[in-house]
Amino acid sequence: MEKQKLTLGHSPDPDDAFMFYAMARDLIPMEGFQFEHILQDIQTLNDRAHRGELDVSAISIHAYTQVCDQYALLPSGASMGDGYGPILVAKRQISPEVVGNHRIAIPGSMTSAFLALQLFTGKSAKELNYVIVPFDLIFEAVENGVAEVGLLIHEGQLTYEKRGMQLIADLGAWWKETNDGLPLPLGGNVIHKRISPEDRKTVSDIISASIRYSLDHREEAVKHSMKYGRGLDQELADKFVGMYVNDWTVDYGERGREAIRRFLGQAAERGFIERAPELEFVS
Repeated sequence: MEKQKLTLGHSPDPDDAFMFYAMARDLIPMEGFQFEHILQDIQTLNDRAHRGELDVSAISIHAYTQVCDQYALLPSGASMGDGYGPILVAKRQISPEVVGNHRIAIPGSMTSAFLALQLFTGKSAKELNYVIVPFDLIFEAVENGVAEVGLLIHEGQLTYEKRGMQLIADLGAWWKETNDGLPLPLGGNVIHKRISPEDRKTVSDIISASIRYSLDHREEAVKHSMKYGRGLDQELADKFVGMYVNDWTVDYGERGREAIRRFLGQAAERGFIERAPELEFVS
């Protein structure tokens, strides 16, 4: 029987590589599906989801507000910042209270990090002075004076001191402290509604199995992920993966879902997004 082919978009970073390791290497039953792995930065994946191009994709929770008519959320694959998350860095110390007055390099306008930045500063996208830079070039943008502040979403959260950067604020820590201990929802996996409900459930189960496989075979999965770590050694790669592939990733649970509702609800109340949609999960 010919396999059903689906496109699968995810970021070229250690946590996504870890998550999809078993699928990329055919280490689990694929139930008649064949996945074309498409590795692109999260802003590009958000844009492609907006156009409905990919069958399955990692996207920002912020971007879900614009694609929820086309895509359903998968219950596994979440990236949650549980007391940590995107960070703001600069070459010199800047007071967090006035960071919104400076030019900031961001990894994309539809990233959850950028929405968290708006909530943190109390300023809308129109009020912020920002420049969009590929996520892996944020350091260079600050070092070269393109921006005064950088918003880091990936492994730079662990390596910024080696680049001579000062930590201005950790948005994940701020969010948890001000929102009843909830994690900061950053990314999730979605599946297009053109796919039948039965197949959506099967794909959901495959992705869940892939995540569990990596967690059960951690060392080999971390080694696989290191080629996307941009200079991380195995210890740091393991630490970074552990930050974003954990119990929240296996299943959001009710607190994870409440975190999304809180995050998007606050953004809607302040006019940073048009509305907070009802969450539609594959059951």
